[in-house]
Amino acid sequence: MASDIVPIELGLTDGPVYTLWAPRWRDGEDEWEAFLGLDDDLYGFSSVAELVAFARSGAANDLDDHPAWEALTTLPAEAFAPRDDRSFDLISVPELAAEEPTPEVIAELEDTLEIVSLIGEVCELIDVTKFFNGNPVLGTVRIGTRNFEGREGAEMWHKVGQIIGRKWDDVIDAIEGVVSTPEVSSSATATAEQELTAAAEKAAALADDEDDLDSLDADDDLDTDDDLDDEAEDAGDADLADDEAEEDEEFEEDDSFWGQVGIDPIKIITSDGEYYTLRCYLDDNPVFLGRKGTIFVFDSEGALARYLADDEETDLSEVSTFDEVRVAATDGSLEVEVYDDNVYVLPGIGEDIADGPRRIDRDQLDLAVELLLDSADFADDSSVRDALRPTTPLGFFVSYALDPQPRRLAPSGPFDNEAEAWRALEHDFEDRLGKK
Repeated sequence: MASDIVPIELGLTDGPVYTLWAPRWRDGEDEWEAFLGLDDDLYGFSSVAELVAFARSGAANDLDDHPAWEALTTLPAEAFAPRDDRSFDLISVPELAAEEPTPEVIAELEDTLEIVSLIGEVCELIDVTKFFNGNPVLGTVRIGTRNFEGREGAEMWHKVGQIIGRKWDDVIDAIEGVVSTPEVSSSATATAEQELTAAAEKAAALADDEDDLDSLDADDDLDTDDDLDDEAEDAGDADLADDEAEEDEEFEEDDSFWGQVGIDPIKIITSDGEYYTLRCYLDDNPVFLGRKGTIFVFDSEGALARYLADDEETDLSEVSTFDEVRVAATDGSLEVEVYDDNVYVLPGIGEDIADGPRRIDRDQLDLAVELLLDSADFADDSSVRDALRPTTPLGFFVSYALDPQPRRLAPSGPFDNEAEAWRALEHDFEDRLGKK
């Protein structure tokens, strides 16, 4: 489940168009996935600047209700430029399928087929859904290079290419039939273009500066003149000082109350609700607010603070700085503040696993794995580590989803068993929670 809206580029017959894609998100009990558009139309713009102008216009669209939409409209123009891995050339798919099935080719084809399939589902394009549902052999592309090795694999790849060669024009026609471009303000587009130009010039200047420094370092290695050597040494000292300053800034200690005591408030979102608790690490071992493997959780920051003021004995009481937390809770000065990297969202991961590794929100999964492992370690229970070993189907899936390198062997679907194994881990985790 992804919480962001991402810009994408679609290569179509008349050239590339730019739009926005909202991967799966939840709204209460409902689950959604959408592209920028309105009703039956998929909006596509001929430039990033036009896309920015539309997003800032306040015009109605299908992403209005997305939780990230309001924040997205305030972003700088360069944030709307698609990353390289978000550019999908739909027109070149037949040529791609005619190439040798290298890991890079298969990965690019898989990504493009997936975004096309999603467009077909969201926009309810019959020709697109028939293309995928009626040709299950296309699913072999998701499995990586393994299906296309040897003689049988070559035949399978040939079948994929034949299907795409016969039917892809219908897929393109269906998608281009719903793509439209609403009018946008020319002045807003010009403003966005200026922002994009300024951002590009700044990036180019930074790149030139880096090239100059690299060139200077190379010249210094070859130059034997004493004065130049002295200047190079001074420049090197300055660079070293800058690097040290950057490292100091990166690793600057958290001077907040929680940073000083070395204990973190954390927020856990489960299928039952949102809960708060505390956790720290002693010699890399997780210690939660709780006892004997049970994690005490509270439905609000205030309820957590009130509990801390009651002088209850927990495993966290053994931490030397915990008395400072208790004193602050007692005198009313304690503020429970949860940083973003201590927010754990569990709902939706099981469903995303069932859909395959390409649909996973990597950050959400990474945090969830951390939480499940920490809670099991706190209870001296090795079952979670055993379940997530790379030798198990779920462990192999999670390992690949968190690090999907092009040359890695991808897990093969269907992923119902992996999804069920993950839900079992979630259920066991929720059993460890002691709600106060």
